[in-house]
Amino acid sequence: MSHAVCLWWRLRVELRQPKRSGALAEQAYVALRDAILSHQLEPGDRLSVPELARQLGISRSPTREAITRIAHEGLARLEPHQGAVVADIRSEDLVEIYALREVLEGLAARLAAQRASDDDVTRLRQLMEEHEQAAAVDDVERHYELDQRFHSEIRRVAGNRRLVESLDVLQGQIRIGMFTTHRSLGGLPQTVAEHRAIFNAVAARDPEAAEHAGRAHVARLQEELRHAERTDAFPS
Repeated sequence: MSHAVCLWWRLRVELRQPKRSGALAEQAYVALRDAILSHQLEPGDRLSVPELARQLGISRSPTREAITRIAHEGLARLEPHQGAVVADIRSEDLVEIYALREVLEGLAARLAAQRASDDDVTRLRQLMEEHEQAAAVDDVERHYELDQRFHSEIRRVAGNRRLVESLDVLQGQIRIGMFTTHRSLGGLPQTVAEHRAIFNAVAARDPEAAEHAGRAHVARLQEELRHAERTDAFPS
């Protein structure tokens, strides 16, 4: 089944639901973003406004709006006289993205330490315990799920909408980049230990320690990327 056909089935389901006025562009955006991040649409695939509008059963205007939004998030690129294609994010792009993510994740951890309620700490503790249990049995699939949930919870507790939006944009670019470069970062035990350091600082309401732990976690992943890039450039 081609990417276009796969996308048609997914988008048709999304847009068949009852619609509020003005929601078509938002629904198209969500469905397109999901298709890109789940790799139904791969780097280099063309996002044709007429074709997607036809598949969606909507006009070109909301379709074009959705694609433009996808491009603004770095998930697609606009090419002169060709329209948009799904972005191709390379190793050097990932290094830059992780440099920015380091700063933002550190800020998220700092804000979380300043704002966390007892209930927030309880939820984070539960996630940590589940993550440590997954690590104990080397459950990689569960690890990836809990890794995302932990970072999402830290961002929620941080309570800064623009920070969350910025990190969500970076996370989307990272998912494309990991697929493009076939990278897999972060040993399971290391990641869990780093998350534990972030949690301990947030639970202690120590903003400086939380920011340091958050940045150290992402900095280690960035260094893995740099090492992999050097290895690719100068294989043994």
